[in-house]
Amino acid sequence: MVYKLLNPALRKVARVYKIVLLTVFTASTINQPSYASNIKFFCEQSKGIPTTFARREDGRKIPIIRWLSSYSFLTPLQRCQEVSRRFQRSYDNGTLKTITTGMVNEHSVICAVVSTNDACTNPNVLFTLKRGDNGKVVLERLLDRRSLAGSTIQNQSSDDSQIYIDFETYLNNLQPEG
Repeated sequence: MVYKLLNPALRKVARVYKIVLLTVFTASTINQPSYASNIKFFCEQSKGIPTTFARREDGRKIPIIRWLSSYSFLTPLQRCQEVSRRFQRSYDNGTLKTITTGMVNEHSVICAVVSTNDACTNPNVLFTLKRGDNGKVVLERLLDRRSLAGSTIQNQSSDDSQIYIDFETYLNNLQPEG
């Protein structure tokens, strides 16, 4: 008799528990960042040149930036390794939506932002430019022009020095290395 009385009570507890688990699972799934694919950024030599690559889930290796010159005390290889880590960090944080130019601590920089309303700050800097370099010109020179042509590019300043590049569109337009 006690078993029959507890059975409906246990069923109710089990239903409530099931609802709580479903709610927690749904909430945690909704709050996870969603990316079209799982991309890994890394530095590797390509034809003797340190290159920042993106590897897509399908294994394709996409060259992003070829590092030809030294900067400050960093060799091209060291710069490639550091910038590749910053690309990965920005991607993992969900901030690698738009690449833009800006100023941080009186230095011209290239950074990763979520939207065109965001500014470059120390945490989102991908790399610093040489003194006197125009960020827009450097960014256009470093990134593949054919892929830039198919990307969403916005010039946001009256002097045409500010540029915003939709990175996902840009990445999707890049050709894998042969």
